[in-house]
Amino acid sequence: MRKLIESTFVALDGSIGAPHVWGAPYWDEDHAGYATTLLFDSDALLLGRRTFESFAEVWPMRAGAGDAYVDRINALPKYVASQTLKGEQSWNGTVIDGDLADGVAALKEQPGENILKFGTGSSDKTLLENKLVDEYHFWVHPVIAGGDDERLGDGFDVSHLKLVDQKPFPSGIVVLVYAPK
Repeated sequence: MRKLIESTFVALDGSIGAPHVWGAPYWDEDHAGYATTLLFDSDALLLGRRTFESFAEVWPMRAGAGDAYVDRINALPKYVASQTLKGEQSWNGTVIDGDLADGVAALKEQPGENILKFGTGSSDKTLLENKLVDEYHFWVHPVIAGGDDERLGDGFDVSHLKLVDQKPFPSGIVVLVYAPK
């Protein structure tokens, strides 16, 4: 069975909104290496609608520069959790029809490598409740983002996880890897 791995950037205050603003100063070769390993150990992406739409505006424009990470992210099939989009989408996107939990469970049953999910959003409550995420990679950045940003776990019930790994980077980022208890 394939593993579903969620990768989320988070500030010390729990902010998950606008990581390109507060996180970018910490992104270096160590960060890129870890991100590349996660991406290349996967053969599909699972994205919420907002993440899919924002990524689809940016990543295709980076194609053709000979960057293996960019080429990989553009080439992978993307499964989109959305209640408003329907069917096939641009940028190798396919909306998961029907019940999200059933759709993701079926994807995990297919042969293949890991499924990588970027970001935390409204679909995560369903994924968490149905124990469909096998690993959470929380990239904790040494910054307090402040403001009215969305926070990790907003709207979630109490959920206990177990720490299975941790990876500190010289930049100050610490990736905490958790699995469901």
